[in-house]
Amino acid sequence: MSADPHYQATEEAHTGPIKNPKQLLLAVFFSFIAPILIIVGLVSYVVSGTKPAGTAEGDNMALYGVSKESRDKEVADRLKKVGAIEIRDANRPLTAGEAVFKAQCVACHGAPGIPGAPHLNDAAAWGPRIGQGYATLLEHALKGKGAMPPQGGGDFEDLEIGRAVVYMANAGGAKFPVPERPAAAAPAEGASGAAPAASAPAAAASTAAAPAK
Repeated sequence: MSADPHYQATEEAHTGPIKNPKQLLLAVFFSFIAPILIIVGLVSYVVSGTKPAGTAEGDNMALYGVSKESRDKEVADRLKKVGAIEIRDANRPLTAGEAVFKAQCVACHGAPGIPGAPHLNDAAAWGPRIGQGYATLLEHALKGKGAMPPQGGGDFEDLEIGRAVVYMANAGGAKFPVPERPAAAAPAEGASGAAPAASAPAAAASTAAAPAK
């Protein structure tokens, strides 16, 4: 019966493709090792996409013409606090009126300036304004008037803005004195020594008035 071709074909169909140990090893390799290698390759591919900012992002920034310095500055500007505290030295020398004028006022009040603003050395334009007095001109400068925005609270103290007002007004014919910081009240000399001197006679008088025991 073993010589029967039909029997041999049926036997081969039931035996399967693995017929020796070598084929068994290959089957085990492709069943277990190959999937593991595929998974490791996929993980490596995914992880390689998360590059540091200096590689992929840096290449994109260079592609669009954006430098790293400008990008860092933009991020810093977005993260900085809205408000800021500026500490100024109250004892620093006051800026001269001419310097304040050149730094903050010359664009409107210089030559050619803007229409409607009294220009430097224009006595006709400054005449009516000088008649309002220094205090009114200073208030207009600090708080703004008409098309002129407020000038107070900027790079200069209010007193320095006042110096610029005096500089422009005097150039137009005024005789305003240049404002200065008020002098600190000096402690009266001898005030501390006057009290003990006054208390000494009072003590002596009280001792003399006491009845003798």
